[in-house]
Amino acid sequence: MTGLLTLITFLPAAGAVLVFLVPRRREVATKTITVAVAAATFAASVPLYWGFDPTRADYQFPDWHAWMPTLGISYHLGVDGISLLLVLLTTFLMPLVMLSAWNAIESRWKEFAITMLLLETGMLGVFVALDLFLFYVFWEAMLIPMYLVIGIWGGGNRVYAAIKFVLYTLAGSLLMLVAILALYFQHGAATGIYTFDLPVLAQFVLPAGLNQNLLFLAFALAFAIKVPMFPFHTWLPDAHVEAPTAGSVILAAVLLKMGTYGFLRFCLPLFPQASLMFAPWMFLLAVIGIIYGAWVSTVQPDIKKLVAYSSVSHLGFVVLGLFTLTPQGIVGGIIQMVNHGLSTGALFLLVGMIYERRHTRLIAEFGGLWSVIPAFSAVLMIVTLSSLGLPGLNGFVGEFLILVGAFQVNRAVAVFAMTGIIFAAVYLLWMYQRVIFGSVTNEANRRLPDLTPREWVVLLPVLLFIVWIGVYPATFTGMTETSVQSLITQVQSKAAATAALLAK
Repeated sequence: MTGLLTLITFLPAAGAVLVFLVPRRREVATKTITVAVAAATFAASVPLYWGFDPTRADYQFPDWHAWMPTLGISYHLGVDGISLLLVLLTTFLMPLVMLSAWNAIESRWKEFAITMLLLETGMLGVFVALDLFLFYVFWEAMLIPMYLVIGIWGGGNRVYAAIKFVLYTLAGSLLMLVAILALYFQHGAATGIYTFDLPVLAQFVLPAGLNQNLLFLAFALAFAIKVPMFPFHTWLPDAHVEAPTAGSVILAAVLLKMGTYGFLRFCLPLFPQASLMFAPWMFLLAVIGIIYGAWVSTVQPDIKKLVAYSSVSHLGFVVLGLFTLTPQGIVGGIIQMVNHGLSTGALFLLVGMIYERRHTRLIAEFGGLWSVIPAFSAVLMIVTLSSLGLPGLNGFVGEFLILVGAFQVNRAVAVFAMTGIIFAAVYLLWMYQRVIFGSVTNEANRRLPDLTPREWVVLLPVLLFIVWIGVYPATFTGMTETSVQSLITQVQSKAAATAALLAK
């Protein structure tokens, strides 16, 4: 199926061109085309799952063309068990997000649709690019649409939040660009082959020492900001709170995963010795993020800000799992990326739905909603329990595997990380109790409409996967296991080769 990844990646961009050609006065047609293009992209991506061979560790559905051959730059796409689920998560959520924005975006819907479709192309390109130059192009191109989404359709403080988001991300990505070029020239000097091709560079044993450590840190900083890990997280609450609901969902569900994906795809295989050396520090920052994110979430008066800070805690679990370098930890980290995308994405959707009704997100403004909007309250309960890791729902699977991996490496780290699950129950259940239970104290809440058919269409597919992954996770974890084991073997063998070179 050569060309399938190109089709999936650039179909949203082609859809953006189509939307551009639709007259502005035909807003319903614009909305319909946008949702249809996003749905067609998801439909095109489904064959990736059915055609993927989980017993192979190599990149599948490859698409390679010479781009700038004299510079060693190629157009190289492919997926393995690490990127497959993230591609599917992106294409699955986008039509639901655009459907959720049907009435929520009140101005410039045409421009919003074009921006979101271009953003989808950028996100998909990051996950499928196997050339470091191409990856960097997609990584930077994705910033512009997200900046516009926050800065144009966001809240009252949107310009500040958008600029902060761009400045933080640019600071890290420019360092990563320097590291990419340094790796390119070192590989060329050592082998005579100047290339940005990731599979080729991943076979290169970079000498251990200060050089490898600095390259690791340059990549790691870019990814840590994107995750965001403590203490690089301060852009996240502003961006989440000011972004429109659709922007918040995509930001939490997909964009944050690019940081954790980057650790897996680049830091571990390219800099194995440095990854092992810095793993204890990554554990420390991950655990601080888990506990800090939970504590700060507990005291938030705004539901959206509470959910935003919860991402710092949940993504801390993912980073912890990845750097255990155990099959359970890494598989758990990958599936937890998907789980966080579904659960936190659904939480932001629900917060957006209640905001459309009341135009406030303050917890103190609610109370007693179960008697007024029982369907909304029931869905919020399921998603809340999913987010805190209740067995039988998706969140439990990822956290359990991550903690199993962490226990094998460092029991103290695992014990501290487990407290994050307890704190998650505190802030999520306390929020739910104050918003949903009790008596209706605010007269404005007595006449709220319950979920509409359009909102059910948005929420039901997400609920399906929340339960599916919780009950039978092997459908998804089975896709990642061979690639994860291959990655671990590659890191360990390269680290041993590096150590052998040092011993000579």
